[in-house]
Amino acid sequence: QLQASGGGLVQAGNSLRLSCVISGRPSSSYAVGWFRQAPGKEREFVAAIKQSGGISYASDSVQGRFTISRDNTKNTVALQMRSLKPEDTAVYYCAASERRLITSSLWSDSQYDFWGQGTQVTVSS
Repeated sequence: QLQASGGGLVQAGNSLRLSCVISGRPSSSYAVGWFRQAPGKEREFVAAIKQSGGISYASDSVQGRFTISRDNTKNTVALQMRSLKPEDTAVYYCAASERRLITSSLWSDSQYDFWGQGTQVTVSS
């Protein structure tokens, strides 16, 4: 199971830290990704971290503002979001994959086996 938390309402320019707690198996077994879905839009990839610690970010939209990290001692993957913009408003989902994915495969939601319930992030202008 995955439990995402940390969303909220913030003003543009501020920060939020999302957390995804993984239960059932050690989190080190999973590649973990963050996706988001804005109203009326398709779900999109945000960032992911492999079992090995390798990281991938969605190009342009979040690079340099968002940081993904994992703490396997706490079975947690975090997404630190800085300099938030109104266009970051979305429901954010964490997802886990048991597979050893190549970087390009991390971007595809079909590669993930388990999903959290989502946490709402709203950024006001």
